[in-house]
Amino acid sequence: MKRNYLVVLLVFVIFFVISFLTNILGPLIPDIIDGFKLNHLALAAFLPFSFFAAYGVMSIPSGILVDKYSAKTVMTTAFCLALIGSFLFAFFPGFYIAMFSLFIIGIGMAMLQVAINPILRVAGGEENFAFNSVMAQLVFGLASFLSPQVYTYLVQNLKNFTGEGNVIIRFLASVVPRDLPWVSLYWVFAVITLVMVIILVFVRLPNIELKEDERVGNLQTTWNLFREKQVVLYFFGIFAYVGTEQGFANWMSKYLVVYHNYDPLIIGADAISYFWGLLTAGCVLGLILLKFFDSRKLLVWFTAASVLCLTLALFGTAKMALYGLPASGFFLSVMWSIIFSLALNSVEKHHGSFSGILCTGIVGGAFVPLIIGGLGDLFGLKIGMMFLYVTLGYIMSIGFWAKPIINNKTIRLKKEN
Repeated sequence: MKRNYLVVLLVFVIFFVISFLTNILGPLIPDIIDGFKLNHLALAAFLPFSFFAAYGVMSIPSGILVDKYSAKTVMTTAFCLALIGSFLFAFFPGFYIAMFSLFIIGIGMAMLQVAINPILRVAGGEENFAFNSVMAQLVFGLASFLSPQVYTYLVQNLKNFTGEGNVIIRFLASVVPRDLPWVSLYWVFAVITLVMVIILVFVRLPNIELKEDERVGNLQTTWNLFREKQVVLYFFGIFAYVGTEQGFANWMSKYLVVYHNYDPLIIGADAISYFWGLLTAGCVLGLILLKFFDSRKLLVWFTAASVLCLTLALFGTAKMALYGLPASGFFLSVMWSIIFSLALNSVEKHHGSFSGILCTGIVGGAFVPLIIGGLGDLFGLKIGMMFLYVTLGYIMSIGFWAKPIINNKTIRLKKEN
């Protein structure tokens, strides 16, 4: 089949948009708490909960929808949902509206995550799928790095707005509440998702023929898989990883405010930006190391390093916290791909259904930040952040009990005689 690199580029753009919309919640947490006068940290955590709960609801149904309808239909519907959610909150900025709109946006993002990988495989060619998947993750990381910078730019300009500025700032100043300048991001989201809907209406996507083993299958197949012990163990592996990632990203800025009085608008946003930037850089190193070391060993080593970063951040000086929390992202970088590949390489069939189960584990991004916030209300945010030791401990354990049928291929260096 002829390769369509314009479609590959479109998929990369979609990865960028997914990341831009998904990973902005961390910098917003301090503003959400102040803007909506929330007395409890757990209430703020209900916003990421609303977003990531949608993954638990829609990951498996999305795979069934892709089987039944065209990927283009699913993707266009997904961006329409994200558009509705963005406009809803932009027009009616309130805490409960935010929860509902984030749930709608989350459903759209879950649908996109499931739909775009088969398109990337077909449009770019199976022989290039691994390379293109890595490139997509790098694009994903770039968007996560940039979104806090956009947040800082918009909020600073709107807070200091005097009637002058570029056309974008002037428009946002006219529609965004003066005391909630961060709501401007949802106007940006609305414009981005509208543009994506228009592009998808006119673009022609390739027909996708899923291999039998790539199909999600019926709910009975999924239920039968969920009754197997190793499937459940790997589900909680993804649950723990996404929960850890979002636990760091969502509470990092607030922690730096509470314990070290760092400015959340500049220092806090930068810390989260560097967290995602280092996570992306770590992916590149991880790809190289996976050619030389067993993935289980790498998982243990990188998890131990992230535990060290967390410890220095929680019990060290202000500078240690400022550098340790973002540095944790570098060591989280290999965890998703290693856990996912170990899982799929541990079963002989039904990989599509198993992938759907694993993607449902993204719901960990809903529960772990909520648990951290709840513990923070009861005992202080430092104690709440210590819950990450539990999730990191589970991730490290995978490196010891995983027994894949196929190990990752490594380069063996010849010994000189």
